Amino acid sequence: MSHPLIERLTATLGYPLLDAAGLDRQVQAQPFSVLFFAGDPKRFPESLDVAVILPELVKAFPQLAPALIAGEDEAGLQGRYGFSVWPSLVFLKEGRFLGSLSRVLNWGEYLERIPPILAGTPQDLPPLPVLSPERGAPTCSPTEASQP
Repeated sequence: MSHPLIERLTATLGYPLLDAAGLDRQVQAQPFSVLFFAGDPKRFPESLDVAVILPELVKAFPQLAPALIAGEDEAGLQGRYGFSVWPSLVFLKEGRFLGSLSRVLNWGEYLERIPPILAGTPQDLPPLPVLSPERGAPTCSPTEASQP
C-alpha cells in the first residue's frame, strides 16, 4: 500500500525506488545515501511525516543521495540493516552501513543526530542472498553451502 506523499518522492522528486536486486549497485556509487523504509502507511502513519521531512533533510544535508526501498523488499532488507521500528531512515557511505534513525523525530533531533552518523565509521554488511528465479527463494553457491 502506498500513499500520494510517498509516491511524490519518486514521481515528482525523482528519488529512485530500489529493490534488493538493484540496491547495492545504486548505493555503492554514492558517497552518502539515505534509504527510506516507509512500511505500510496504514500501519505506520508516521511514514507520511517522514515522507515530508526527507526532502528537507536532503536540502539540509546535500551530500545525501535519497532512495526509497520497494515495499516487497523492505522486510528482507530490514534484517540486513538491523532496525526494528518503522518507518526508518538508513544511512550508508559508499554502500557501507553508518546507522539508522527510526520513527519521526523533531527537526532539531535530525540536525543533531545525522552529522555524527555521517562522520562515523562505515560497517561492511553481508551480501544479499541470490534469489532463485523459479521460486524467489534464497539460494547459495556450492562454496557457501559447504561452509559451517
